[in-house]
Amino acid sequence: MTRVLVVDDEPQIIRALRINLVARHYEVAVAADGASALREAADWHPDLVVLDLGLPDLDGVDVIHGLRGWTNVPIIVLSGRTGHQDKVDALDAGADDYVTKPFGIDELLARVRAVSRRVVAQEPGPSVIQIGDHAIDLVDKTVTGDVRLTPTEWHLLEILLRNPGKLVSQRQLLTRVWGAGFVKETNYLRQYMAQLRRKLERDPAHPAHLITEPGMGYRFKP
Repeated sequence: MTRVLVVDDEPQIIRALRINLVARHYEVAVAADGASALREAADWHPDLVVLDLGLPDLDGVDVIHGLRGWTNVPIIVLSGRTGHQDKVDALDAGADDYVTKPFGIDELLARVRAVSRRVVAQEPGPSVIQIGDHAIDLVDKTVTGDVRLTPTEWHLLEILLRNPGKLVSQRQLLTRVWGAGFVKETNYLRQYMAQLRRKLERDPAHPAHLITEPGMGYRFKP
């Protein structure tokens, strides 16, 4: 069953899309703002995102950037904005298609099918990852060596481990772990990354796996 995350702050649109998608055997999750959408995407791993640009907390283009920092999930933008530049900005940020409100449900479902067909299936990443002397099981949420991680440490670590070798920006991590209101609290990241290194790295002062990219973000090096 294809998982679709619908992101919109209009309850009537959320309801209509949920009813029509479920009736066609899609599994549906919903979010009414950008921060919730990013958290839901990280936790639920949808196969496709339908995203409104006019959200109450984040601009939809910022949500696209946040998603594209770690996933290639197809994104269909659903928006009342009809300006050419709005479409260009959304597509340049990484959206796969753009549907303007008001829209016909049959047209949107046809776009969903078309975008889904273009996606090349990817093998899932490993569920057990090695850092130093520790094996981290992302499914069971366990670490060998009697290491205990807090929920926040787990959330931060999982984002990095599911994006091996990729730079994940400070803004993306702060938004997804703490919320949109914490995008300037870079001290949170420094504190929690230091804790993770103390627990997992053989030499926390010279980490081999949890790497800082100064001024930009962090990277997991397998």
